[in-house]
Amino acid sequence: MGKLQCLMKSDNGSLVCFLFFLGDITQKGYEKKRSKLLQAYLPHTPGNTHTPYFTKQHTRRIPVTPSSSSSSSSRYQRRRSTGTRDERYRSDVHSEAVQAALEQHSERKMAVLLPSKRQSLIGQTSMDTYTPPDSSSGSDAEGSLGRAGGVSMDSWISRALHGSPSTSSSSSSHSNSSANAARLAETNMHSYSSKNSIIAYMCVGVPVSSRVSAKIQQLVNTLKRPKRRPLREFFVEDFEELLEVQQPDPSLPHPEGAESTPIQGEELNGLKNCPSSLEAALLRWGAIASKAPCLTTTHSNAKQPYTLTYGKLWSKSLKLAYNLLHKLGSKQEPIIHPGDRVALVYPNNDPAAFMVAFYGCLLAEVVPVPIEVPLTKKDAGSQQIGFLLGSCGVAVALTSDACHKGLPKSASGDVMQFKGWPKLLWVLTDSKHLSKPPREWFPLIKDANNDTAYIEYKTCKDGSVLGITVTRMAMLTHCQTLTHTCGYSEAETMVNVLDFKKGIGLWHSVQTSVLNMLHVVSVPYALMKVNPLSWIQKVCQYKAKVVCVKSRDLHWALMAYKEQSDTNMSSLRMLLIADGSNPWSISSCDAFLKVFQSMGLRSEVICPCAGSPEALTVAVRRPQEGSPKPAGRGVLSMTNLSHGVIRVDTGEKLSVLALQDVGTAMPGAMVCVVKLEGVPQLCKTDEIGEICVSSVATGTSYYGLTGMSKNTFEVGLVSDCVFVRSGLLGFVGPGEMIFISGTLEGLMQVGGRKHNADDIIATALAVEPMKFIYRGRTVVFSVNVLYDERIVLVAEQRPDSTEEESYQWMSRVLQAIDGIHQVGVYCLALVPANTLPKTPLGGIHLSETKQLFLEGALHPCSILMCPHSCITNLPKPRQKQPEVGPASVMVGNLVAGKRMAQASGRDLSHMEDNEQFLFLSEVLQWRAQTTPDHILYTLINTRGAIGSSLTCLQLHKRAEKIATLLYERGQLQDGDHVALVFSPGLDLIAAFYGCLYAGCIPITVRPPHPQNISTTLPTVKMILEVSRSVCVMTTQAISKLLKSRDASVAVDFKSWPPILETDDLPKRRCPLLYKPCDPDSLAYLDFSVSTTGMLAGVKMSHNATSALCRSVKLQCELYPSREVAVCLDPYCGLGFVLWCLCSVYAGQQSVLISPMDLEVNPALWLQSVSQFKVRDTFCSYSVMELCIRSLSSLTDSLKARGMDLTRVRSCVVVAEERPRVALTQSFCKLFKDVGLHPRAVSTAFGCRVNLAICLQGTSGPDPTTVYVDMRALRHDRVRLVERGSPHSLPLMESGKILPGVRIIIANPETKGPIGDSHLGEIWVHSPQNASGYFTVLGEENVRSDHFGARLSFGDTQTVWARTGYLGFLRRTDLTDASGERHDALYVVGALDEVMELRGMKYHPIDIETSIIRAHRNITECAAFTWTNLLVVVVELDGSEQEALDLVPMVTNVVLEEHYLIVGVVVVVDTGVIPINSRGEKQRMHLRDGFLADQLDHIYVAYNM
Repeated sequence: MGKLQCLMKSDNGSLVCFLFFLGDITQKGYEKKRSKLLQAYLPHTPGNTHTPYFTKQHTRRIPVTPSSSSSSSSRYQRRRSTGTRDERYRSDVHSEAVQAALEQHSERKMAVLLPSKRQSLIGQTSMDTYTPPDSSSGSDAEGSLGRAGGVSMDSWISRALHGSPSTSSSSSSHSNSSANAARLAETNMHSYSSKNSIIAYMCVGVPVSSRVSAKIQQLVNTLKRPKRRPLREFFVEDFEELLEVQQPDPSLPHPEGAESTPIQGEELNGLKNCPSSLEAALLRWGAIASKAPCLTTTHSNAKQPYTLTYGKLWSKSLKLAYNLLHKLGSKQEPIIHPGDRVALVYPNNDPAAFMVAFYGCLLAEVVPVPIEVPLTKKDAGSQQIGFLLGSCGVAVALTSDACHKGLPKSASGDVMQFKGWPKLLWVLTDSKHLSKPPREWFPLIKDANNDTAYIEYKTCKDGSVLGITVTRMAMLTHCQTLTHTCGYSEAETMVNVLDFKKGIGLWHSVQTSVLNMLHVVSVPYALMKVNPLSWIQKVCQYKAKVVCVKSRDLHWALMAYKEQSDTNMSSLRMLLIADGSNPWSISSCDAFLKVFQSMGLRSEVICPCAGSPEALTVAVRRPQEGSPKPAGRGVLSMTNLSHGVIRVDTGEKLSVLALQDVGTAMPGAMVCVVKLEGVPQLCKTDEIGEICVSSVATGTSYYGLTGMSKNTFEVGLVSDCVFVRSGLLGFVGPGEMIFISGTLEGLMQVGGRKHNADDIIATALAVEPMKFIYRGRTVVFSVNVLYDERIVLVAEQRPDSTEEESYQWMSRVLQAIDGIHQVGVYCLALVPANTLPKTPLGGIHLSETKQLFLEGALHPCSILMCPHSCITNLPKPRQKQPEVGPASVMVGNLVAGKRMAQASGRDLSHMEDNEQFLFLSEVLQWRAQTTPDHILYTLINTRGAIGSSLTCLQLHKRAEKIATLLYERGQLQDGDHVALVFSPGLDLIAAFYGCLYAGCIPITVRPPHPQNISTTLPTVKMILEVSRSVCVMTTQAISKLLKSRDASVAVDFKSWPPILETDDLPKRRCPLLYKPCDPDSLAYLDFSVSTTGMLAGVKMSHNATSALCRSVKLQCELYPSREVAVCLDPYCGLGFVLWCLCSVYAGQQSVLISPMDLEVNPALWLQSVSQFKVRDTFCSYSVMELCIRSLSSLTDSLKARGMDLTRVRSCVVVAEERPRVALTQSFCKLFKDVGLHPRAVSTAFGCRVNLAICLQGTSGPDPTTVYVDMRALRHDRVRLVERGSPHSLPLMESGKILPGVRIIIANPETKGPIGDSHLGEIWVHSPQNASGYFTVLGEENVRSDHFGARLSFGDTQTVWARTGYLGFLRRTDLTDASGERHDALYVVGALDEVMELRGMKYHPIDIETSIIRAHRNITECAAFTWTNLLVVVVELDGSEQEALDLVPMVTNVVLEEHYLIVGVVVVVDTGVIPINSRGEKQRMHLRDGFLADQLDHIYVAYNM
């Protein structure tokens, strides 16, 4: 036992550690043993009457107090020597609770994934970048959530937390896999990821490997672990939008007591000889005690304190009153009249000037509005203060000379016009600037009446500022009640540390002091920062009777205290704790009493009070000499409090909140507790509610806001009494003592339970934060996401803490809050030091911080999102219903009178001259003979002039020479495959027809990009290999590029097939041109990489090629006299057909513009269309985007240079995707000024199986747009809604169905036909269908029936090609060219791209559209899935420091609009997301690059 005592005396922590090693001891056993061992050391001072009134069991929760006061202070010194610790928000009970919660979690080992960060971003929080904040890091000022906490035995907590083995920093293993162009094979990818997903968990869950795929696998594993029982889902995504009515859970705690009754304060007996108003009091003391000191103030730099006497206060106030009424403006038109509002702008170190101004206004019957001094043009919350001044009609601001000098000035030397502020006349109130009033002038001193005396401002939760009006009668009565309860008597000395401009500081040190002729010693905030003990020194120096402080002032004094023999606090009869209503102030009070009890401080002197701007003082604990009435304490269960129920903690749980009483109701006041929700009604006795006060001494309204005032200041509850809401939450306990548990402003309702922001902060700060964050700079608020509030915690991070340490601390905070409050934190963000917006007194400005978070402008340096644990109200996952058979569907549709979804273009029967030829090579020869000089192709150069052109004869002759080249130099046979690697131009066209003349099969291939050869060259090589090309035909320049050193690094030159250069062609032409005998034989191969990363080559027969050309010719009415402008990539799909084939077939002149040239001259395409007076033009989405991006500000100059698009009849966007409505609409709006008609812009649709299914063409109705319900689409249903409906998605018709094309909509699973306006796969039957796949790389299990599908019911004979796209047909009321009702085809998206999450189907483009709107810095994004996780990649257009802003914005918008949780957010530079030539995102390339760590991401966030 001797050893135990020795341990006990040396350190509390070691005792506890010793107890832990005694063996397997239970919590109850530990408690018992602990109390037994500590009994000898517990004090038995008769003065300490703070006994819990609820139950005797809680005596053990009183903090451990050493046997003597001297040892206590020396122990305090020892504790301080280890580093000045900020003990606010501290409580022994809470520290133990947090430790227990963390221990429970440590058994579960919660995995926290460190985000991947670019090195440049990690450097941003270095010591050099940020200056460390001043020594008063905890300077949590008046407006902030500053709360103090007491001394506690917590060294063992730090040992328990930091004793765990630390982790090694995660090594980043960048894989160096080859940048394979297609990077496509899903099969390889799956096996690839499984090899890398073996994760070593460490003791705090930080993985060894930072490999992206491994981290995702770890995240998946984490999410698979069972979560705690989810909250009842109160939002059910029913198709009919029915919200489930939440049934109250009978097992939850609910109030069981009787209805509470209002409590009545004692009678306010008329105070003897009391003045009839404050002005009368000032007049009295100014006359009979002019030398009596009124206010003594000390500046931190001044040697001598300044004392203002009552005589001086009277004379100065009188002088100011006269000047306000008679010296501003002219005699005929004075600027200020009685009743006008004026602003009082005084710094916190000048209470004397403020007091003079305040009483000067009262004497002049002008209404003062005290506000904070604006320090900069962009002060946090300054704009809202301006709105208050504007709404109060303030035109004059009173200030002191010194303060005026410090205000921001404009160039002219006047005070700057602050944002949102009215224009103000600044009046200096120092005596030297004022005229002396004439002797005969005297203000009218009235009795207190119901005129407004002053307006006090208050900042709300949302940042808005309200002005609370207080009448002269209320002000006087309030001073009288304070005099009565605090026992003030004439000439007493009071020390004030509080802000004298508002609240308790104003009420006691400016108003009540004058009523009672008190001497106030003011200790300014600046002095407290330099010397936290200054207020105690003043108490001793002046033998003060009363002192007004906040609990943080007690705490700071304790921190700075060194034992001094001359400290004597026995003169104090009242230590008023302004924030005593805050539960977290208790431990500061206890610790302070413990240390200073030996210096004459009595326990009954400590008087917590509660007040609010609306209700003024609600309650004060009376200073009782000899204390007949013990103070009240209670330890309540926090879980029950979250349900609004008061339950005494039984000692089993550690989730508790200790409360102290704030005294009883004020004299003459009635107090009741009202339910928080619904119509105002009294709470039950065991229920938490809002404290309401009925008294003369309260505020009367919010200035100028009658509606809000009625709700707050006119609550009718009992008989004819009108109550005022105080904004304080609490209950009335035994002995009519009032207990406050929190504030309405700090209340957050999450999942039906209420949590107080202060309690959450206290829990976070109990997790040893000193190494990582600044304690006084932590805020908690809630944001609304998906029909509920979500908790966000923001703190300033210390510059010297590493990222890994910060994330470990953040993860422990999450665990602690989960364990103590049973609530998840949605987002935890750490920002660099000194970056959060501050209030004028140095605390963090809550609403401004929240606004920055919501706008994505907080710029955090570390962020942890935990949506998986917080969002428990997602719609229920969709259950797969057993499929109805195709026959039943068809019969059901017929019975219901619904048409089956099928449509077709017009017939192809009519033949013309050139249509007698089956082969394009024959058509070219025929044109060379009949119209040799007719120009077929004109290529525009970058300057907009004609670079070169080809007539029918020139093209024919050139093709002949190329055929000779193939025969002679290439030694090629009929049917050999030749790769044509050319830039967009006329060489490509000639080479194509040369191949046809030689009987070879051409494959057009995009040449490698010279600036990006290492990634683009392997694609070229791969297409050559899979197309089995025996020869490459190209120009000399590209041939050189293929042989260059850079190229040989990516692909060995020796591995290329023979290369033929077309720059030097044979002089003689081919003696015999090849004539194909079978129209179904192969004409060319069309290779393309789909958006899903599949490289597919389709076989185009001569027959299909001719049918396609003929179909386009009919739809677009193409003839030799027509001119068409084409700005497309000529390598695949309809782009290639329009560039190379249509002009030869139909004879029109094609004006060709290379999309690559637009990067040099963005206006080239539109200038060419205008210059050549073209009526029909074709482009791609990427061309359209480039024009919008580059020409958006140049439309006026283009118009001035003569651009005119009025002749354009059709501008068709060629694409293989859903029409991008927003993009086409933006394009139309932008170029409307240069004559582009919105009706001209339309889209085409093609795919691998049929290169052109729809094309708007020249005749027929305009394309229509419908709005569908996005939520119905997720369930494979089409539900049409009105424009602007919630969740509506605009879908534009994809052009008119081409002649000869038949379409049907089929169920992709059952292959049965589907009814009109139902979603299914688009199937097509047409002579222009491709013959089949030549090769498919990247999806070996591709559907074999792509080209030969048959319906399982109905018309089972027709052979269809499956497009792989989802869409629907809808019969419109419009009439097409043939006079029939028009059938519109709407493409929804590719089947391969559909992401199935939670049983519902999502199209990436919908999620991406929402994300791009979420933040101005997101230029592009892509979404894909990986092992059931949604991964979002966003391109950041901004500094890397802003990367982390995007994480919550992306998470929020996807939750709100799509009810999905984003698993991983990747932030990359602009241009990283790969886009193909058609402007489509290559999401699977991106996915492969991401999983192989090849993206060079700025930041990767793993949402927990």
